[in-house]
Amino acid sequence: MRKLLIFLWRCLDPVYFHCTRLTYIQRGKNIFRVRLIHYKGRPVILTDGTTITKNDLLIKIQFHNVYLLPKLMAVTNEFQKGRRFYQSVKHSLPGLARFLEAHPEKKRIKGLIGITALHLRTNSLGFETFEIKNPLYKKWKALSLLPIQYLSTGRLRSRKNAPGPVYFFMSKRVLIERYGSGQKLEDVMFGNRVSV
Repeated sequence: MRKLLIFLWRCLDPVYFHCTRLTYIQRGKNIFRVRLIHYKGRPVILTDGTTITKNDLLIKIQFHNVYLLPKLMAVTNEFQKGRRFYQSVKHSLPGLARFLEAHPEKKRIKGLIGITALHLRTNSLGFETFEIKNPLYKKWKALSLLPIQYLSTGRLRSRKNAPGPVYFFMSKRVLIERYGSGQKLEDVMFGNRVSV
């Protein structure tokens, strides 16, 4: 049943991709798809001092689930499944850093944002999580993530004790310093050319 659902999802994914104006980082190799957004939420202060406020320019990231889920379905051990997901994210972050470094709006982009129900360990990869304050939006996002949960685990767990979806952020500084090409952050922010 899950294989059939993934097949149908794979057929519909190009339509979703087109409608949401996403961009591949590196199709078939990177688990992120992205688009630029103007932030509309409450002010957020990250641990490196980056403040994100309304209308700041961010890279919204989405996991490319159609690409990722078949790999996770092949693993039955939950610990190994989590480890594989973690390694996939870690492996994809340098490509995301290169995307930001080459972007024409790199000076204005303040960082990354996404929504997930997964437990991304704060500061393990550089992400920081924040609660979704709006209860209706949080409920809607939780419901929208249920198909992914079913396809990845084969079951729908009770949401009563689960924390639910959260925002996750990463500042431009953290992304560049951890995963960038070796340029100083100032070179990325101000567009200075570096000769090697």
